[in-house]
Formats: sequence, C-alpha cells, structure tokens
Amino acid sequence: MKNDKNIFMFRDRIEAGMLLAAKLKKYRNDPGIVLAVPRGGVPVAYAVAKELGFPIEVILTKKIGHPMNKEYAIGAASLTDYFIIPHDNVSEEYVQEEIKRIRIRLRQMYKNFMGDREPEDLKGKTVIVIDDGIATGNTILATVHVLRKSNPGKIVIGVPVASKNAIQKLSGEVDEIVALLVPKEFYGVGAFYENFEQVSDEEAMHYLDKLRELRQAG
Repeated sequence: MKNDKNIFMFRDRIEAGMLLAAKLKKYRNDPGIVLAVPRGGVPVAYAVAKELGFPIEVILTKKIGHPMNKEYAIGAASLTDYFIIPHDNVSEEYVQEEIKRIRIRLRQMYKNFMGDREPEDLKGKTVIVIDDGIATGNTILATVHVLRKSNPGKIVIGVPVASKNAIQKLSGEVDEIVALLVPKEFYGVGAFYENFEQVSDEEAMHYLDKLRELRQAG
C-alpha cells in the first residue's frame, strides 16, 4: 500500500518475502540455498526459501568496522575466513582483535541458530543472500567477498528495498541483484514497511525451525 507520502510500503517482512520470492522463481530448479542476514532478513528469507523449496541458513558473517567509525565497514569476518579493504590508518593488530571479538559473537550465534547442525556446503550452489533492505551496501559487499571463498556457483542478492547507491555498488560484484523497490529518495529501510519491529533471536529461530520442519515433512 501507499502512505500519505505516496511511498509504497510492505505490510511486514513476510509480505515482502512473498513478493520477492515471485521474482526469484527462476532459480527454483537450481541446487540452491537461501542465506539470511540476521536477524531482520530471516522472516523475508523464510518466505523466499519456502517458495523455492531451498534450505535456509543464517549468514554467519559480521562487518569489521573502522576504528574511528564502527558503522563504516572496512571488511567482514566469518568463523573461518575474513575479507579486509586495506586502510592507511587501520593497523593489522586492530583487524586481528576485531576478528577475534567478532568470532566470539559468531560462535554464539551459530549455537543459537544452528545448534549442532553442520553448515551447508556452498560449493557450486546458487546462493541467494536475503536481507530486509540495503542502505549503503558496504556490509553486504564485504560479506559477498567472504562468501566467494566458499566457491558458490552463483551469488544472488535479493531484497525488498535498496538505495540506488547500494545497487550501483553491488551490481558488478554478484551474478544478480533483485530489489523490488529502488526509490529515488531513500528514507532508510524502515520507511518502506508498515511493521518494522526488531526481530528477536527467538522469532528468527522460530522461522528457521519452521522451515526445517516443513522440509522434513515434505
């Protein structure tokens, strides 16, 4: 629907995911997996994975922020790899300390979201990265560089809404980026949702478990 500013708005993340899934149906017959950016991307990814019949996992990477501005991504780290864009005023010692700190948090996230399951092998697969929206694209760009080290067949980014700058930044780095809305004026991701409440760990786990149950039953 539209609000009084005449901006198209998604009702919530599930509706956004269902609309996004319709645009990603061409990948249904690929050997694929949906990777959700936690936590806001999980409900969106649930709807996409359910429609495509793909397994779902959370992306266990986190951005490495600049020491002078933690929101500015200079790289990303996973449990096994990392990617960094060299900066003159960023020391190797700082990078390694950040990686160590991030991996403590990622191990806890892995335990919460994955339990004792082994992560899916991404080699040769169509990997569809899902978030609820992209503002700058810096963090997801760094994440894509880490994912490439797993040798997937394709990397596709799917989001309900993204800024024009983010689309320009990411389009040459992945096989395809699918965004339902690329507004002329970007007001922040939450401006394009009627319901944009924060997703809790419990809610994210609910969707992950629900999809696994559906796949086992099917």
